[in-house]
Amino acid sequence: MTRSARRRGTVLYAISATCAAIGALLWVRGRTSAPPRVYSDYLAADSYTPSVWRVWSPAVPEDRLGLYLIAAALVLAVATRVFAVRRG
Repeated sequence: MTRSARRRGTVLYAISATCAAIGALLWVRGRTSAPPRVYSDYLAADSYTPSVWRVWSPAVPEDRLGLYLIAAALVLAVATRVFAVRRG
């Protein structure tokens, strides 16, 4: 395997890992975001303000987008491995 092919494989694996990490974070954020609880006069979310910033379209929830990114990362990693084995 040539040096440029190894470098290309490393870059594709890094992109795959980044997609997987972002996807996992979005999936966790989508699963754990809940409205704040109120305990008597104390709002439990006084120290925590949920983000109103949308990552994607309102039609696609964040947890589903996270799963899509994880799936894309797996496909990219497998494709990189297959092409590396064929060239090597």
